[in-house]
Amino acid sequence: MRGRLSQIASWQFALVAAATTVVAMGIVALALGLGADEEGLPDGSVTVVAPTGETGARAGRGPGGRAATPGGAEVAAIADGMSVDEQVAQVLLLGFRGTDLTAPVFAQLGERPLGGIVVDSANYESADQLAALAGEPAVIAEREGTVAPWVLAPQEGGANNAFADLPPASAAADLPSASAAFAEAEAAAAALGGAGLTGALAPTLDVGAPDAPAVGDRSFSDDPRDVADYARAFVDAFRAARLLSVGGHFPGLGSGTADTRYGLSQVATPLEDLRTRDMVPFRAAIRAGIPAIMMSNGLYETDDFVTPGSLSPTLVGLLRRELGFRGLIVTDDLADPGVTALTDIPVAAVEAVRAGADLVYLSGPPAEQDAAFDALVGAVRRGTVTRARLREAVLRNLSVKRNYGLID
Repeated sequence: MRGRLSQIASWQFALVAAATTVVAMGIVALALGLGADEEGLPDGSVTVVAPTGETGARAGRGPGGRAATPGGAEVAAIADGMSVDEQVAQVLLLGFRGTDLTAPVFAQLGERPLGGIVVDSANYESADQLAALAGEPAVIAEREGTVAPWVLAPQEGGANNAFADLPPASAAADLPSASAAFAEAEAAAAALGGAGLTGALAPTLDVGAPDAPAVGDRSFSDDPRDVADYARAFVDAFRAARLLSVGGHFPGLGSGTADTRYGLSQVATPLEDLRTRDMVPFRAAIRAGIPAIMMSNGLYETDDFVTPGSLSPTLVGLLRRELGFRGLIVTDDLADPGVTALTDIPVAAVEAVRAGADLVYLSGPPAEQDAAFDALVGAVRRGTVTRARLREAVLRNLSVKRNYGLID
C-alpha cells in the first residue's frame, strides 16, 4: 500500500525496537492481535499483544496456547497514525444508495477510511455489476493509502438473500442437516468471494421455530443443539474461504415478539434461560472461531426492556466476559425501527460504541450517517466516548482485517 501505510511500514521496526525502553519507563502500549487455529485459519480470538511480543504470562502465545499472529505493533502503528476523524470512520459500517460507481459512498471512501460498507438488494442488478461495486473500495483504499473496508452483504439464504440468484439457495429453516448447511455456506462463500465481497452478515444463530415472529425461517431450528451444529458448519465453510462471517443476534432473538427490522421486539426470556438455550449456538460458533458477532436490537429483561441489545453494556459484557468472545462486536442496523422508535440514530451510534461495539452498522439514510459520524467525533473530543474505547474498537477492526487479508 502507498501513502500512510507505506510510511508506517518504514518505521514499524523502529517502533518495535523501542518497546523495551517504553516498558522500562512503565508505559506498556497494547495492541490487539488475532489468533489462528492449528490449521492456520483465522479465528475470532483477539489477544492483547505488547510490542515486545509478550502475551500475558506466556510470551508469544494466543488463546489456548496457540501462537499469536504477529502484527500487534503493526496494527497499533496504523491506528495511532489515524486522526480522530479517521478512527471514527473506521468503526462505521454503512449501507448506501446506488447501483454503480457514481454512488456517493465511493466518493466518501476517498475522504474517510470507513470500516466497511454493506451491499444490499437495492444495490444489486447482476453478478457482473456486483463485482464492479465490490471491487472498487479496495481500489480506492490502494489509491489513498488507507485500510480497505469490509464489503459485506446480508446473504442468509433463500428469500433472506440480498442477491436472489446467488447461494445459499435455501433459507436456514429449510435445510435438512448441518452437512447441507455446510455445502450451502461453502457455495455462498465461493460466490461472494468470487464477486469481491469480503464477508456476509450471516449466519443467523437465533433459536426459534419457523413461525416465530422475530426470526421466522432465518432460524435453522428450535433446538439449540441443532443450531449449534449449523453454526459450526457455516463458520467452518466461511473460515476455509477466508471470508468474514457475522453471526447474529446475540444474546438471541428467537423468542422476540417482532422482527426488529420492522418494530420493537421484547424478548421476555430470563437470563438463565438465555444461557441454557439461546446462547448455546453462540458458544459453539465462538469455539469454531467465528470472527464477528452481531448484537440483537431486541429489548431484554437485563435492561428492563428499554435498551436495545446493540446499545447495552450489560449484554456486550455478557458476550465478552461470560462467553470470552475476543472478536469483532457488530451492532445490528441502528436505522431499524427496533432502535429508532426509542432514540435518534446519532445518539444510538454513540451509545453503541460506549457499550463496547467495535463496528456500528447504519444502513442509512445518508444524512443520519453523517450525523452519526459527527456525533461520534464530538463524543470523543468531549470524552463521552473515551479515546481508549475508540482505540480499542479500531485496533480490533484492524486486527481482524489483517487476519482476513485486508491488510498485507
